[in-house]
Amino acid sequence: MLRTLQILLKDRMAHGATAAVCALALAGCTSTGPAEIAPTSISYTAEDEALYMERFNRLAEGGSGGAGLGAYDTLEPVSGSEKVEPLPNRAAATLSPTALDQARSYAEARNSSALLVWRDGALEAEHYFGEFAQDSLLVSKSLAKPITAILVGRALQQGHIQSLDQPVADFITEWRGDPKRSKILIRHLLDMRTGFKPQGFAPDPADVLNRAYLHPRHDEVIINDYPLTHEPDTRYEYANATSEMVAPLLERATGMRYGDYLTEALLKPLGAPGGQIWVNRPGGTAHSGCCVLLPAQTFLRFGVLLLQDGEWEGTRLLPKGYVAEMREGTDENPYYGLGVWLPHTFLERRGFAHPSVEFGKVLHSEPYADKDIFLFDGNGNQTVYIIPSTNSVVLRMGGRPPQDAEWDNTFLPNLLIRDAYRASADAMPEPQPQ
Repeated sequence: MLRTLQILLKDRMAHGATAAVCALALAGCTSTGPAEIAPTSISYTAEDEALYMERFNRLAEGGSGGAGLGAYDTLEPVSGSEKVEPLPNRAAATLSPTALDQARSYAEARNSSALLVWRDGALEAEHYFGEFAQDSLLVSKSLAKPITAILVGRALQQGHIQSLDQPVADFITEWRGDPKRSKILIRHLLDMRTGFKPQGFAPDPADVLNRAYLHPRHDEVIINDYPLTHEPDTRYEYANATSEMVAPLLERATGMRYGDYLTEALLKPLGAPGGQIWVNRPGGTAHSGCCVLLPAQTFLRFGVLLLQDGEWEGTRLLPKGYVAEMREGTDENPYYGLGVWLPHTFLERRGFAHPSVEFGKVLHSEPYADKDIFLFDGNGNQTVYIIPSTNSVVLRMGGRPPQDAEWDNTFLPNLLIRDAYRASADAMPEPQPQ
């Protein structure tokens, strides 16, 4: 297990010591200028601070050698379903062997660990590369963020929370009375409009970006010390701390630990295998913005659930209309909904940070062939494409592609969409507008 995790993490901090301590912006580390060090409003024990520095130094040392963080500590089990139901394989694929071979070759040449193609209720292709297999645990990176949106939907369906527009301060009571934080709504934790300081480079161990990632009480650091740079609801800024707040929110709303709620509310109804999740200390709070390890089929099921409008085998798991709301962008960033990425109008390169940031962008060589596609997208090109026109979901996970084989976010979905319509009398779906 540790060897698998080390391989998965090897590419995370391959840009030297400074990048190694950028608080791992898990879907693209961005810089917004000099590091800002927030004042600390609460004291932590000497033991907590010593563990924090141990983690910080280990990350910095690993980054200087290109290895990054060698392992997460502490990992806790996420038990998953007691009755795992493997996804069925279709005996005769509806997609052509030529297209499926092209997809496999494309993924394999780009340092992939897994490629799964699901359509109309069954797997048409399931490939694992190198030492990876169906039961291998793959690190989510920022695929954890759409999971937070799905779990919030489950909490809505189960009555643990009332509305996406409910103040977070109803549960994070430390924020009551705070003139800015009291305005943060639950939806802002999912659409990145909390007003929190954006992700950025942070070489100083005192910087809140590092403390909010590595501290053994990282949730308390975020609640008490993480700065706001804008009024909530006024600006999109990609920040891991925003997604990390979903874990304490759901723990207080449900009375369950985050990993346990993931199992009970989502994995068991999906018949999905579990894995592991990083917690800030033994018995502590889980990282919800990153760092859950699950098999590829489990990640794929999350996409299938959304394709099916929140229903699974006849049972509604998400409120009616919730998936449609996830697919609505905002004026501040029309390419991002509630944890998922959207086509909107064609951009050759679309980034994770605020749209004004000019680097860290993912290639899109052409418009998507289906304007209704939406996707999970994480650092190192962890992607789950959800394609309504062909009733399909395509997953690619793995290491960062080599420099001479850049990842193109439109290649796989467009290849398979066009192939699905190759012998159909139906017209192709309406493409992404230009």
